[in-house]
Amino acid sequence: MTTITPPRDSKTPTSIGVRPLTCTIGAELDEVDLSRAAHDDALFAELHALLLEYKVLFVRDQDISRADHVALARRFGDLEDHPVAGSDPDHPGLVRIYKDLDSPPEHYENAYHCDATWRENPPMGCVLRCVETPPVGGDTIWVNMAEAYRRLPEQVKERIQGLRARHSIEASFGAAMPEDERRELARRFPDAEHPVVRTHPETGEQILFVNSFTTHLVNFHTPENVRFGADYAPGAAELLHYLMRQATIPEYQVRWRWTENSFAIWDNRSTQHYAVQDYWPAVRKMERAGIVGDATF
Repeated sequence: MTTITPPRDSKTPTSIGVRPLTCTIGAELDEVDLSRAAHDDALFAELHALLLEYKVLFVRDQDISRADHVALARRFGDLEDHPVAGSDPDHPGLVRIYKDLDSPPEHYENAYHCDATWRENPPMGCVLRCVETPPVGGDTIWVNMAEAYRRLPEQVKERIQGLRARHSIEASFGAAMPEDERRELARRFPDAEHPVVRTHPETGEQILFVNSFTTHLVNFHTPENVRFGADYAPGAAELLHYLMRQATIPEYQVRWRWTENSFAIWDNRSTQHYAVQDYWPAVRKMERAGIVGDATF
């Protein structure tokens, strides 16, 4: 029988009110003004430490300007645009994720994913604001992929040690585009290769790093893994699909109900997320500042 660790008290000394939301991931913060955290070194340091501990932080009732939203995200690092989603013209790096009846079909999010792993340097994290929420539905789920790795069977950990995987924007966002646009997207953003298990650069945690942008394992076909042809592509795909399904396990998850002017700040290196699209034909409008990351290892 699996033993679940009870919610722990925060290890991070802080002036911010902290309420853990699950046993493994997520905390809601009270008594914090994100516009002040964007400009206050000490307050931002507390926020950063809490992010490393809980992996995703939630704050409600933050009626702050777009400029302060961008300023807060920039405390973590430079911001990046998205080649498919549109950005706010006055605030580069602030991506508009507006879902309504006119949204193009390639603007999907209802898959477990880690943002932009098709980049050579995937984003470090994101600061996401809810501008308009549907009356019912539209939640987002986050997953602790360090916990997902930690609780893998030991024989699986041994099997995936040293494996690397390919991640593709062409096979995801590009799949819904006309062929010439898809090929141009692939030319601009060639498939990236990342370790199946990455090491978090700040915490040292081992993280299961495959998601819905992952197309295949690139170094699986070795004499140790392949006896016959059936072990090659099918065997590699079955292993990859097993690893990807770990994100769907509820014990590793937190689910957030959005309200207007609520924020989520997450560490993209150690989490995945899933935006539940159960609210059509209502509207959901979000604005996301994605933070440039570093190389995986």
